[in-house]
Amino acid sequence: MTFKSSLLFAKSLIFPKSDKKSSARRSLFGALFCIGLSILPLVVVISITNGMISGMTQRIIGLSSNHLNAYVASSIRQVKSAQAFRDYSQEFYDVDGVLAVYPEVGISALAAGKDYRTGVQLRALDPDVFEKNHYFKDLFTLVDGDLNDFINTKEKKAVIGKKMSETLNLQVGDTFRIITTRNINGKIAPKLTSFKVSAIITSGYQELDEFWIFIPLDIAYSSLSLSSATYNVMIETPDPLSTDLVRIQNDLAVQLGRYVNIYRWDQVNAAEFENFSSTKVMLVFIMMMIVLVASINIASAIVMLVMERKKEIAILKSIGASPSGITISFILAGMSCGLGGLFIGIPIGLLLAVNANQLVLALEKLVNYFAKIAYLFKGVPLSEVQQIHLMDPAYYLQNIPIDVPFNQIFLIAVSTIILSFLVALIPSIKAGKEKPLDILRKN
Repeated sequence: MTFKSSLLFAKSLIFPKSDKKSSARRSLFGALFCIGLSILPLVVVISITNGMISGMTQRIIGLSSNHLNAYVASSIRQVKSAQAFRDYSQEFYDVDGVLAVYPEVGISALAAGKDYRTGVQLRALDPDVFEKNHYFKDLFTLVDGDLNDFINTKEKKAVIGKKMSETLNLQVGDTFRIITTRNINGKIAPKLTSFKVSAIITSGYQELDEFWIFIPLDIAYSSLSLSSATYNVMIETPDPLSTDLVRIQNDLAVQLGRYVNIYRWDQVNAAEFENFSSTKVMLVFIMMMIVLVASINIASAIVMLVMERKKEIAILKSIGASPSGITISFILAGMSCGLGGLFIGIPIGLLLAVNANQLVLALEKLVNYFAKIAYLFKGVPLSEVQQIHLMDPAYYLQNIPIDVPFNQIFLIAVSTIILSFLVALIPSIKAGKEKPLDILRKN
């Protein structure tokens, strides 16, 4: 029995010429749609998860640690004034591969708004960082105010995050107080400094920027207590994912000596990236289990198909068909289910993934609409009903960046075909071993 003959028999198994109703054929197409439905969420989950992790990673690298972060000892004279710290950071350019440096003073403090206080992380930087640093320029979105007012200022002005403005009930132009501590004659005393809000921004990832307040570097040195401040320099290189990053890190450590510790972005944020990776692996594992369960339907469909077509198997064997040829026919029928499922699941999955933001927004509106109706029946005033967010910015990005991983989708497609082959193998081998005389006697 040639492969062409096996292919023709497989075709007749799936698309018989007779109009006779077949339970096995219905099971075969049912298995096909089950695989398609299981592939669909897998494609959506991988595309959205990749985009989410990529977007979060980009913000963590660009806005928090940059490619490399140099932690400078607070005891050295090079950090005793703003200009001295700037001059010292220029020495980092002596190392090949350093493209830009941004000196920063970090201070943990208390911020007091109109009627609320909260802990904050002050980030004292040169104000032009919002122009010079392309990460700050591209990843921060201006919610209200004017960044130029902050960039060109020499006054006590600040840029705050959207979440911080909501927490402290602050608008552009409002004044708030920063409370730091200082040591007076061996006693800890508070120091109050007032700042005016120049602009309100958001990175789209609330967990990252909810406690940040940006102030000018010179103002931090002249107006705040720096007794508990940390001094670091954000360092930009050609590529944060390049293996050359380790070489630049080592060269900087040699160049700057024992008063500076240099860390890569993946070292500073190791916990976050381990969490991202484990979450992605777990989601993909769960989705693949769903595909596996759906693939088992193929085995049951092939068993039913063999039972229905026993007479045809006997006739084919009696005229010379080989057991391997019969086996191949049923394996091809099973694999066609997996292939058909891929043709259904992958295109629809990609379509849903590309339009994920619009779909989430529409679903969010629908949920809020029914929620309002439910609250009205309970007698709750609509003014007291809070908006429901399906993608809470406290945990996710406000806008889902879609990253379609074609190499991973190709891997899914290959895995599904192999899985279809494996689940169809045992019942197909049994079909090839059927004895024609026994079948014809029984019929």
